[in-house]
Amino acid sequence: MFEKKQILKEINLIEERIQNQENWNNHEMMNQDLKKKNYLVKFVELINTNKENFEDTLELLLISDKEGDKSLFDDLKKELLKIEKNLSDLYLETLMSGKADSNNSLIEIHSGAGGVESQDWVAMLLRMYSRWCDSKGYKTELVDQNIGDEAGYKSVTFKVIGENSYGWLKYENGVHRLVRISPFDSQSRRHTSFASVFCYPEVNNNIQIELNEKDLKVDTFRASGAGGQHVNKTDSAIRITHLPSKIIVQCQSSRSQHRNKSIALDMLKSKIYEKQLIKEEEENKKSRLERGEIGWGNQIRSYIMQPYTMVKDHRTNKQISDVNSVLDGRLDIFLENQLVKFS
Repeated sequence: MFEKKQILKEINLIEERIQNQENWNNHEMMNQDLKKKNYLVKFVELINTNKENFEDTLELLLISDKEGDKSLFDDLKKELLKIEKNLSDLYLETLMSGKADSNNSLIEIHSGAGGVESQDWVAMLLRMYSRWCDSKGYKTELVDQNIGDEAGYKSVTFKVIGENSYGWLKYENGVHRLVRISPFDSQSRRHTSFASVFCYPEVNNNIQIELNEKDLKVDTFRASGAGGQHVNKTDSAIRITHLPSKIIVQCQSSRSQHRNKSIALDMLKSKIYEKQLIKEEEENKKSRLERGEIGWGNQIRSYIMQPYTMVKDHRTNKQISDVNSVLDGRLDIFLENQLVKFS
């Protein structure tokens, strides 16, 4: 299950880079190497600890079976289930070994067919992912928002900061469908709403993405939403179009136009890097959903609240009936199934 020798080899390579004093001039690379080394060392320690626990528990099981100690036998069965869960968690981490899987991630959510219903659905998805991030100990930062006409958002972009955040979320790309009794319908009719989710990795300083000024179209505009009087009275928001790829990014999270431009450029580099990853990893290309129409027939997951309750992932066929728990951020069951299926 675990390529322990390969992990130890990688730790030795990192050690060699750390011991080379010339590399200490690159502080960003050193920080990344130290972080990676600590992570791998801890990973190997967990493998060894679970291996020892398994061997000890197996030995005690044989003793309890001979002595007919049912109480001890039941306790040891529980311990084996715990070890199994620990090893399953470690196995999932081995599936996040892509070039950018350990990076922070950026998530965009756009409303689709359904008007105000879909804009409210964007807000619900933002809350769902935020709660999942909290459960993982990840930090989130709002990057851009386009407030809805009556409720929710037309679109929102936020950053997820934490080890393997992109590895966990990279398969969330696609259309998410909600079926519920509308709180905005005076006749309480059932409505279907759509929103698209797009996740891409943040580019760190170890990844070189060059941008030519002549390829960029930079527009300024007034920021919308919360942020105080200053943010609404000045053209502090930035929109950048990368002409060769037609990629568009925008940021209005800061009152500083310079800061917004810096964040937008980082977002652009991240999107360009994501396109490069897709080209390089042909085996993953089939599992990524092309960004098409945000509507019927394109959804990757459905969240049904009426006339029955169910969340179903249409790619893995995993489904559960507790919709509210999923909307409260309990996404692991779907994220884990995606990792196993597509990795």
